[in-house]
Amino acid sequence: MKSIKVYGPGCKRCETTAEMVRNAANALGLDVEVEKVTDPREIAMAGVISTPGISVDGKLVHAGGLPDASKLEGWLKS
Repeated sequence: MKSIKVYGPGCKRCETTAEMVRNAANALGLDVEVEKVTDPREIAMAGVISTPGISVDGKLVHAGGLPDASKLEGWLKS
């Protein structure tokens, strides 16, 4: 199971990003755990300068704006 964290204060873009992650994982048939991180200190400690941010298995792969769907699938597959 992959561990995915979506970093952000809970704004619409962050909610949309979390939903995109879930939808992409379902489409790929992957078992993922999606955790939303809203604590500003945790967000900063993860290295996220602009939200939403995404980490896959502890590696930050995206920060700032909605992710590209094809890139998101690539991150989940790796």
